[in-house]
Amino acid sequence: MGKDKKFVEEITAMETDFAQWYTDVVKKADLVDYGSVRGSMIIRPYGYAIWENIRDVLDGKIKETGHSNVYMPLFIPESLLQKEKDHIEGFAPEVAWVTHGGDEELHERLCVRPTSEILFCEHYANIIHSYRDLPMLYNQWSNVVRWEKTTRPFLRSLEFLWQEGHTCHADEEDAMEETLKMLDVYANVCEEYLAVPVLKGKKTEKEKFAGAESTYTIESLMHDGKALQSGTSHYLGTGFAESFGIQYSDKNGELQHVHQTSWGITTRLIGALIMVHGDNRGLVVPPRIAPTQVMIVPIAQHKEGVLDRAYKLRDSLKKTVRVDIDASDKMPGWKFNEYEMKGIPLRLEIGPKDIEKNQVVLARRDTGEKEIVSMDDLNAKIPELLEDIQKNLLDKAKDHREKKTNVAKNMEDLQNSLRDNPGFVKGMWCGELACEEKIKEETGATSRCIPFEQEKISDSCMCCGQKADQLVYWAKAY
Repeated sequence: MGKDKKFVEEITAMETDFAQWYTDVVKKADLVDYGSVRGSMIIRPYGYAIWENIRDVLDGKIKETGHSNVYMPLFIPESLLQKEKDHIEGFAPEVAWVTHGGDEELHERLCVRPTSEILFCEHYANIIHSYRDLPMLYNQWSNVVRWEKTTRPFLRSLEFLWQEGHTCHADEEDAMEETLKMLDVYANVCEEYLAVPVLKGKKTEKEKFAGAESTYTIESLMHDGKALQSGTSHYLGTGFAESFGIQYSDKNGELQHVHQTSWGITTRLIGALIMVHGDNRGLVVPPRIAPTQVMIVPIAQHKEGVLDRAYKLRDSLKKTVRVDIDASDKMPGWKFNEYEMKGIPLRLEIGPKDIEKNQVVLARRDTGEKEIVSMDDLNAKIPELLEDIQKNLLDKAKDHREKKTNVAKNMEDLQNSLRDNPGFVKGMWCGELACEEKIKEETGATSRCIPFEQEKISDSCMCCGQKADQLVYWAKAY
């Protein structure tokens, strides 16, 4: 048991150093390894399997809403990048450039895509001609590169995986409907599959996407009280269409510019999952997204009949759940710690005495509770338990967010809240950029979103005291 205890102690307690706890979990749960280039990551099989499950769920929903998947090139010529000034200025500090092809210097630098608006726009200008071509609903699953100064696996890395939707519409109304619909899709995936509750709202002008008319966001709260932008959807208006000449003939034969949207989520969602549900024993993965929902651990597996029965159980359970078995020669205590670290929702223990009694022991990862269950009832009991774990994780996360949401009527309230109970702070804002910047400068908190569900907690801006109509959620963020 001494070795088993040491295994868990290798994780720094989240109360001691949350950042180190996060790094420990990411490494010890075998999610990633560091790449040879600073800030790059190798997503290991277990980490990639979690991403595949998120991707598959979201991809299904993207297709259900009428979108088609495409793939755009990795490189963007510099001259093309210059066509939309606001957009490139927003990304300029993070752009990686290719200057040579083999031994030859290129006549024109190539940008490694930080996002693909420009590539989609160039393509759309070539293929959209008539109102009959609209709406054009495309999505891409790909990698992008952003030369970040400070990096952390999943949360901020030089290269990450994502999907980016890019759509064209005949008018603003249709484009806005698309923008908000996809935000709802993201919120559904986060809450129903990752058990991560989110706030939906609009970004301020300062925080919106470079080149967008308006940006909408889902914001989640991590265990340490910091916010994480978990997905964004942008109404781009006609700005890109005007720069790239994306026009269509309307029903009267007159040329009009298309209205565009773009929207995306990234591997950052795995970071959210870790920091919302993880604990001092490691990762906790919600059942609906878990690559393995049940891990069978045979006890005294050297004894006759134990492994045979364990494999038989696995084959029976495969019909209803994602199940695996660890028949390695490691000690059961080591295996318990390993699968707790990896956050597998349910552990099934079976030994000689259990076989005699036609039962197994089921151990929940979320609560640590153990339950003895008849083998005859397993195919009904396990899906029921997994649903209960899923619900419990969402309820716990909502409860945590509730406890970490404060109200501030002035700057003193805001500073006290961020110090004493870090989390979301609801405060009124006059709409002035100067106040938004002052709040960030003095407290480190940024505006996370102007929520769709507005409340009036006072009549005045918590920064300047002037008349204020908008409630904003503020927080320190990743």
